[in-house]
Amino acid sequence: MTKRIRIYEENPQPRLLQEAADVLANGGVIIIPTDTIYSFAADISKPKALEKMARLKNLKMEKADFSFIFYDLSHLSDYTRQIDTPTYKLLKRTLPGSFTFILEANNTIPKIFKSKKKTIGIRVPDRNITRELVKLLGHPIATSSIHDDDEIIEYTTDPDLIFERYDGQVDLMIDAGYGDNFGSTVVDLTSGVPEILREGKGPISLL
Repeated sequence: MTKRIRIYEENPQPRLLQEAADVLANGGVIIIPTDTIYSFAADISKPKALEKMARLKNLKMEKADFSFIFYDLSHLSDYTRQIDTPTYKLLKRTLPGSFTFILEANNTIPKIFKSKKKTIGIRVPDRNITRELVKLLGHPIATSSIHDDDEIIEYTTDPDLIFERYDGQVDLMIDAGYGDNFGSTVVDLTSGVPEILREGKGPISLL
């Protein structure tokens, strides 16, 4: 059975955040809120957890496009190749925010995914709960959005329905109330020029 904990965005309870961080650190897969939609989450240093998250998405591990959630920009260089000044200024201007930026990965990423992966999707969501969880864990969290079977409503927003569907399949769920209907705006920065791959909640005007 999946444990469900209620955490409030305005004043996240440290004890409950630590409980969720401990589950991740012990190799669990959890469901977390972001500034857009609910997502599966796993510790990037736990291969079995990453593989389980891929199975929940019906994906093979080498095909999984998980986003990495960071607390801030200070640890990007641990996972990405050198970022030029214009790119860094763009990240600084838009994050925390509802964007996923695709950057060139360094040699750490293929090892995590057991693949030849050359890019990484990075997020710094504008959500206290999510970022504080990363801070407690001490390194980025791998995440993947929860999609709805209904093609009209692409993302599941109701925490009751999410819990009902995945009860017993994940170790813990953080309930932070209703999620959003829109995913993040996905921007490819690998060429040095921002290329919008998907328009979402992040305002294009900031780019």
